[in-house]
Amino acid sequence: MNKRGPIVSFTGIAIIGISFFIMMSVIPSSFVDTDNFSVPSMFEGMFNDVSHEILIMPGDSADVSYSTFSSDIPLLWGIQIIDYKFGDKLSVHISNIFGDSYGEFIQDEFILFEVLQIQQSDTLNFEIQNLGSQNIIIVVMFSEDPENSDAFSNPNSPVRNMVYPLAISGIMMMLGILISIIGGIIFIVDWKNIQDKKRNY
Repeated sequence: MNKRGPIVSFTGIAIIGISFFIMMSVIPSSFVDTDNFSVPSMFEGMFNDVSHEILIMPGDSADVSYSTFSSDIPLLWGIQIIDYKFGDKLSVHISNIFGDSYGEFIQDEFILFEVLQIQQSDTLNFEIQNLGSQNIIIVVMFSEDPENSDAFSNPNSPVRNMVYPLAISGIMMMLGILISIIGGIIFIVDWKNIQDKKRNY
């Protein structure tokens, strides 16, 4: 039987394996342990401000404020639930000092990132309510104009040292999956051709 299909599939699987190796070599081992995993530590230098750990009891709220320094820039903000447990849920309402609303967001995963377009320098208030049934500890992160931050412009920054290899790993994984599928299709086509030839004899 023609072996080109299995060879192509094996090539794809090998590329997927290499992508996994790259991924595991740049991701800290603490990532596996969500009890100790800290997004601000993992992406050190990316955020302009990181709050201290905040405890919110069920039904209670906590307020976090952040003043932007620039105008007409994107503001990346994120909330990490420390020691996330199933059923944890937050409601995040954002407004400025004038009461203008920037939207309301629901978080039911261990981390949430969103981007706001800030037209002019402003002070934003994040009202974070615990909608779950157990205590929640959070950390809030802010990064103004993250694409132009030192975290990406500095070639030695921890973010660049991690993000770029992860991006390459992701591209290789998608390529490996595609090649594996193509190999499977080639195998099926070759097998059907062989069966047709056997029937013709």
